[in-house]
Order: sequence, then structure tokens, then C-alpha cells
Amino acid sequence: MMTTLWLKGLLAYRSGRMLGATAGVALTVALLVSISAFIASSAASMTRRAISDVPVDWQVQLSPGTGVSSVVEALGNATRYTELEQVGYADASGLSAETGGTVQTTGPGKVLGLSEGFRRAFPLELRLLLGSVDGVLIAQQTAANLHVTVGDTVSVGRVGFPPVAVKVAGVVDLPYADSLFQAVGTPPGAAPQAPPDNVLLLPLQQWQTIFDSQATARSDSTRLQLHVRLAHDLPADPGAAFTQVEEAARNLEARIAGSGIVGDNLAARLGGARKDALYAEVLFLFLGLPGAVLAVLLTLAVAASGGERRRREQALLRTRGASSAQLLRLEGLESLIVGVGGVSLGMLAAYVVTEAISVEGGLLGENTLSWTTGFGLFGFLLAYVAVLCPAWLQSRRITVAAGRAAVGRARKPLWQLVYLDVVLLAASGLAFWQTASTGYQVVLAPEGIPESSVAYETFIAPLCLWLGIGLLTMRLWRFLLERRRRGVAAALRPIAGKLSGVVAASLARQSSLVLRGLVLVALAFSFATSTAAFNTTYNAQSRVDAELTNGADVTVTGSTAAPASSKLAELQSLPGVAGTSAMQHRFAYVGNDLQDIYGIDPRHIGEATDMSDAYFAGGSAASSLSVLASTRDGVLVSDETVKDFQLQVGDLINLRLQSLTDHQYHVVPFHLAGIVREFPTAPKDSFLVANAGYIAEQTGNNAAEIILMRAVGDPKNLAARARATVSDLPGAIVSDIGSSQRTISSTLTAVDLSGLTTLELAFAVLMLAGATGLVLALGLAERRRTFAILAALGAKHNQLGSFIWSEGLLILLGGGVFGVALGFGVAQMLVKILTGVFDPPPETMSLPWAYLTLLMLAALASTVAAVLGAQVASRRSVLDALRDI
Repeated sequence: MMTTLWLKGLLAYRSGRMLGATAGVALTVALLVSISAFIASSAASMTRRAISDVPVDWQVQLSPGTGVSSVVEALGNATRYTELEQVGYADASGLSAETGGTVQTTGPGKVLGLSEGFRRAFPLELRLLLGSVDGVLIAQQTAANLHVTVGDTVSVGRVGFPPVAVKVAGVVDLPYADSLFQAVGTPPGAAPQAPPDNVLLLPLQQWQTIFDSQATARSDSTRLQLHVRLAHDLPADPGAAFTQVEEAARNLEARIAGSGIVGDNLAARLGGARKDALYAEVLFLFLGLPGAVLAVLLTLAVAASGGERRRREQALLRTRGASSAQLLRLEGLESLIVGVGGVSLGMLAAYVVTEAISVEGGLLGENTLSWTTGFGLFGFLLAYVAVLCPAWLQSRRITVAAGRAAVGRARKPLWQLVYLDVVLLAASGLAFWQTASTGYQVVLAPEGIPESSVAYETFIAPLCLWLGIGLLTMRLWRFLLERRRRGVAAALRPIAGKLSGVVAASLARQSSLVLRGLVLVALAFSFATSTAAFNTTYNAQSRVDAELTNGADVTVTGSTAAPASSKLAELQSLPGVAGTSAMQHRFAYVGNDLQDIYGIDPRHIGEATDMSDAYFAGGSAASSLSVLASTRDGVLVSDETVKDFQLQVGDLINLRLQSLTDHQYHVVPFHLAGIVREFPTAPKDSFLVANAGYIAEQTGNNAAEIILMRAVGDPKNLAARARATVSDLPGAIVSDIGSSQRTISSTLTAVDLSGLTTLELAFAVLMLAGATGLVLALGLAERRRTFAILAALGAKHNQLGSFIWSEGLLILLGGGVFGVALGFGVAQMLVKILTGVFDPPPETMSLPWAYLTLLMLAALASTVAAVLGAQVASRRSVLDALRDI
């Protein structure tokens, strides 16, 4: 009977508090489940994308004399595979060709023998530029070196044997030459620094006919590989997939007992995705957990707002003979309702969110089911902690008088006495300094090593900053409310008028309730601000990364034989073109290291693509390009090359570039004008940037292989028009920034944060509304007795409004100012700590002004709603209000 009456009373008179606690549990569960599902989905997407564009999963290099059939049998026992083709590699002493009445020769090269089904099985390895794929193929750079094309004859020099003549059937590009010519089983330091630039590709039978004798006499000059595509039935998690592929490779090597070595390209690609997946988990911890903590605090605050009323109810029940066990059963009923309602609503909200942002697998996917279950149980635990624990503590009071006594703090809380806020801020600074000293290495995933880890100590800095500022906010406002009443009264005079002193005194007396609202509002603002600022910076930098990879909004790439600059005038006249810039892409020898060299017009390249200061070391983009423009023979050298060759700015560098007249490499002097870290379309390791005019003058070739284009409107539309314009240009490729952004999104800058951003920012608005509106409304409801007594003493509605509006605006503005400042501080710290996410690092943090405006409007609206609701409640009959209390 008592349980039924209690339930009716809860639903009839305490529904607001129960709904608030239920909403807090729902927010917590929905946020945690949604973000964990998003991160699990992102990890699965990374795995899928990482393995989709690996040209060859395994390159199994056979030892001389090893039978192919025995290795194939062992391969079938070690793992499942879908494609297997043989590739022969042979050293050539040189290549030569006679064209135009002159003879061109090259240095040593490589001749590959490809089985009949190779191009069908591994289509990414070859890209046909001219002619046919049936027959002898020559690499684009080799064709340029020998000045040959389809139908010409090339003489292949064999090691220890007479040369053999072959007829060229096609010219091809080798997009993945680095992996195709990798030195399998060779220590990294002993491997060649670059793939060969002289390459022929023959049908395997023809290759065997030409090089079998060389293989017999000089086994060290030829080798045979099995190129394998594995069955991609791998775990969704990149780390687990990496481990499975690594173990399968070791199993095969054990089965063939030294007869071969596996070049594991798939594991190498998954190793990068594994690191990115760890960064995704870091983003979950950095961006998701603060929101979850805030939702938990909101739930606890809502439940605590009924503390005074709960004491009176328990006292009344005790006068009627209720025991402590009965009291706990009744309170347990409330916590059960809150738990079931909150978890159910949270799961429903998470389902809607994951469907809206297209989370792969949903809430019950392979990687998300355990998280969904765990966070659901956490929701029930939160409901019991928020509702039942305070009731249990209060039920331990022995007497009714003790139960009705108003308990206050006679002294400062312990955290204030020990200056915990100062300690936390100092710990944050120290932890951040230590993180900076390690170069912000948050994720540790060494290449080739199965184990990987996250440096969780890096979380100490933002966590301590968040908690420390929260406690400092409480300390400062407690000091202002209790020790500086005159200042508070002066600040409130525009709202409270002559009652400002009385209102300030009332706020001081109710400082615990006011401070609870202030701190929650500050933390809510900080979470929303830091999340928005970080995500905006992240998304902006993702575009910068895509532009760096693609080169510009739209990039047209030709070849030396068919340069894109031959179409420059037509491309410039296309609709939607804001600016263009021609860029040479050649090759130059630095010592014996063949590197990419880019010839640009440094004064005008910025018209076609953005030049970020982060691209250059020791100066801004403008200053670096200005120095290059003023130094005719100047060259910008990559960081790696500067370190490898111990170079300094101003040094004379003798590079070897290919001349158009004789197609030979000749020494060309340059002076080091600066250091470049990144450059549009350039590789990430070694490259050079010089003046296009000087390169054209020294090589006799002013053609530009690349055209960079800035678009007006959607780059995809401009790319389509450019593609039609260069359709008759052999081998030309047109790419736009959108496709590049999707490509790099297979890696982290990559965890495409658009969905996660929408999710987190929506939750941030809801939690801010809860902190400003719900907590304020419940706090004001707790003081209905005070307002009723004031009304009984003759206070008018506008005078009561002074108390309510003063408290509401104080909580909103006081918490908002501290919260926004804290949010920007945390966001700046996150951007610094997560430097490894960005490539290149952002120059400045992007500020989401539109979202911050929306945030302020939401907070203001919820505050106004709470205050107006309290004003309406204060107009009730004094007698009814006192009876209800």
C-alpha cells in the first residue's frame, strides 16, 4: 500500500525532479554509446579502406633454386588467398636505344617478367599511358631517358651476356614503384633509397627466355617473387587485423623453412591504420569523456536538488513508523524508474543518432555490442548512485529531529583548505610541459611491432586543467558572494534596483546552490567551446591536408612526353577557374639519391593554391617564397635531405638534371635558399623546390607536367570540365580536392569528424541547456518556501522577480565567462597535444563563431524559460505554496 502511494506521489508531485534525473542518465548513456559506436565504426572503416588500395598484399621472394610449387602449397596451408602471380626481377647492365639519328644510353636498370594474369590480378601496379599492355612495356621515366615511344626498339644489356633487343608495345606509369621494387628482407639502412628510374616489363615467358642463362651464371642478379592477394576476411579492428596478417606471414616463413621471405605490404598499411585507430580512441577520450562526466554531474546535481525535500519526507515517514529498510525500498523504486527510463531513452537517442550519421554496424555491431551493453549497465549504476546513495546517507540519521535539521557547512570544504584547485592547475602545467618535451607523442605504434599503446599520461594535462578551473571558479565566486557583497550588489543593481543589497545577501546565504549552478554552467560552456573549437580546427586542417595531397582544388597531371602545360590556355578559359599555376615535376640526383624536384613560379603559385606557413621551416610562406624568387638558382630542400646530407642555408648544391637535348643527366649548380617541410603534391620524405625558369633554362625544357587550379564553387564541377579538356592528352589525370579528402580519410585526418562533430555539438547544446535551465529551475523550485514567505510578507511580483532574475543571470554570465575561457584553453591544449593528428599542424586555432552564437542563444533561452517558470510558480497562492512544501 505504502509503495503504491509513494509511486503516485512521485508521479504527481516529484515528476519534474524525476524527469530531470532521467534526462541526465539518458544524455550520459546516449553520448557514450553514440561516440563509442562512431569510433568502432571509424576503426572498421579504416581497416576496410586501408586494405582496399594495397596493390599487392604479399611479395614472397624465393631463394635461388627454390621450387615454386612447394611454396605455393605452403602458402595455401598458411592462409587463404584469392590471387597469386609470378614476377621475375633481373638486373640489366644498361639500356640503350637509337632514335632520331642519335644513341641514348642509361645506367643499370631493372627488367621485370610479369605472368599473363598479373595486370588483371593487380590492376593498381600499372597504369597504361600509351600503346598496348600486350608485349614489352617501358616505364614513363625510362621512355623519357631513352627518348623512345611505342614501336621503338630498346637494347637490354645483360650481366655477363650479350644484349638483347626488344620492341616497345606500351608506355606505363608505376604508381607504386616503391613497394614493387622493395628490397625484401634487407635491413632498412641497406635498402636502396629510391626505386630504379630505368625499368622494362616483359611477359614472363619472354623474360625467362632472355634471363634464364643469366640466372644460372649469376644467381645474385635475378630473383623470383610470388605476388599474392589475401582473402580479406580480417577483423574490423585495424590492430587485430594487423596482428592476424603478421602471424600468417610468420607462419608461411616457418613452413617454407628459409626458402623465401615475405614482403608484407598489407601489414605495413594496416600498421598505419592501427595507429590512426588509436588516435580515434584518443579523440573519444579527449572529446567524449568530458561530455560524459558533465552529463553525470548534471544527473547528480538534479538528484541532489531534492535533498532538502527528501529529508523532510523521510522525517514524516519516520513519524509514521517507517524503518530504514522501508525508506530505502521506496527510494529504490525512484532510482529504478530513473534507471529504466534513462537507459531506454538513452539507447533510443543513440540509435537515432547512429542512424542519422550512418554509423556502420549500429549499436549491435561486432565491435559495439559490448560497449552498448556496458554503458547501459553504467546508466543503471548512475541512477542508483544519484538517487539511492543520498537517500541511504540520509536514512542513517537516527532521530526525526536530526532528519529535519538543516545541515550547513561550518567551515570551508577540505579541497579549499588544501588548495586542490591550485594543485590541479600546477599538475596540468607540469604534465603539459612533459608532453611537449616528448614531441607530443600520444600514440606509440612502432612500425613492424605488433604491440601498440597510448600514452595515457597525456590526459592528465587537460583533465587537471578542466577540474582545476572548475574548482577555481567555485573558490572565486564563493569569495565574491560571501566576502564582496557590496560589489555583487553593485553589479546586480541594474536588475534588482533598491533590493540589490538584499538579493546579494540572499545569494550569499544560498551560495552552495548558486555555486553548484555556476560550476555546472562553466563546465558545460567549456565542454561545448573546447569541442567546437577543436572540431572546427580539425575539419579545417583536414581540408588543408587534402589540398596539400592533391595540390590545389583541382590538379591536372600530365607527363614529360605529354605535359599538362600544353593545355594551359584552354584550362584557364574554363568557367569556374579563379586562378592557375603551372608546376614542373622532374627528377634530380642529389648525390646518388634520385628525388622529385618541382619547378614553380614562387611569385604566383599562391594564386592557384594556398601556401601555409607550416610548409616552411625558419620563416613564413611569404618570406620563403620571396627568397626563392629573388635567388635565380635557389632551391628549397626538404628537411630529410638537409639532415641526410648535412646541408645549411647558402650551401652550393650540385644536382644532376636531365637535359632535353641529349636526354642525359648533367650537373646543375643550385644554392640552398631555405628548408621546406611540405609542398603541394610532393612526397612526405625527400624532394626539392626550385624556380621553374631556371630549371627550364638549364634543361632546355620549359614544359610543366602539372597545372594547379583554384576553383570558384564546387571543385568537382571544375574537375569534370578539366577532364573533358585534357581527354586527348595521353595519360593525363585530373583530381579534385574532394576525392583527395576521401582518400586521406582512410587514415585519421581522416576519422571524418563531420558526424562526430554534429553528435558532440548537439549533445553540448543539450547539456548546456540542462546546466543553465534545468539545474536553475530545480534550484529555484527548492526555494519556493522562501519565495512564499516573501510573498506573505508583502513582496510584489516584480520584487520577487528581482531575486529570480538576479540568480539566473548571475549563473549564466558568471559561469559562461569562466566556461568559454576554459573551453578555449582546453581546445588550444588539445590541438597542441594532438599535433600528430594534423599534417601539417595548424597555424592558428579555428574559431566556430556561428556555433558559439547558437550556444549563447540556447543558454539564454533555457535560462529565460527557467526564470519565467519560477516567476509563474511564485504567483501561486501563498497558502497553496506553503502546503505543497
